[in-house]
Amino acid sequence: MYRYFIKRLFDIVLSLLMLPFVLIIMVPVSIVIKLEDKGPVFYNAPRLGKNMNEFVMYKFRSMKVNAPDIRNEDGTTFNSDNDIRVTKVGRILRKTSIDELPQILNVLKGDMSFVGPRPSPLGDKSMYPKRFFKKYEVKPGITGYNQAVLRNSATMEQRIENDAFYVENVSFLLDIKIIIMTAISVLKSKNINRNKGQVENGGVK
Repeated sequence: MYRYFIKRLFDIVLSLLMLPFVLIIMVPVSIVIKLEDKGPVFYNAPRLGKNMNEFVMYKFRSMKVNAPDIRNEDGTTFNSDNDIRVTKVGRILRKTSIDELPQILNVLKGDMSFVGPRPSPLGDKSMYPKRFFKKYEVKPGITGYNQAVLRNSATMEQRIENDAFYVENVSFLLDIKIIIMTAISVLKSKNINRNKGQVENGGVK
């Protein structure tokens, strides 16, 4: 019942309640992003959602324009405190997770939920194990079990297992627990990055 009806109702009600406050934050954030390098305010990223349906995920741009997509050996996104691809404003947005706020619009549209496995970028699907695709049985989330526990420090194996755990145990209490744990993680600035190196000339140094 919760998974197929109440969860969607919860998403709509919470999104509408938060939307006025999100819009208030989005205005000054948009201005400072634009002022720093004159580039676009938003990064509209193609992602796969429930049943592997493609959609556009909205984020505030935190990287320099045309920054290269660098991956760790296990396929996860490279992120580091010393990542020169990230703008000055972007570092603050990532540390506070404000860069994810525009995804409230994805939740209202029905592309995403507040809680669920983080949406994945498009890529070579043959490189992932079968258990990886468990996440596509539910809508992706602004935050999820993996983000609450490990945030950006997780390996691919940890992400796969945490996402599968969530799909197999979806409940109202688990969603509330994840939201609270995520808030604590953001406030304490825990597990923001996984790597210690930096990107130089399209590679990792």
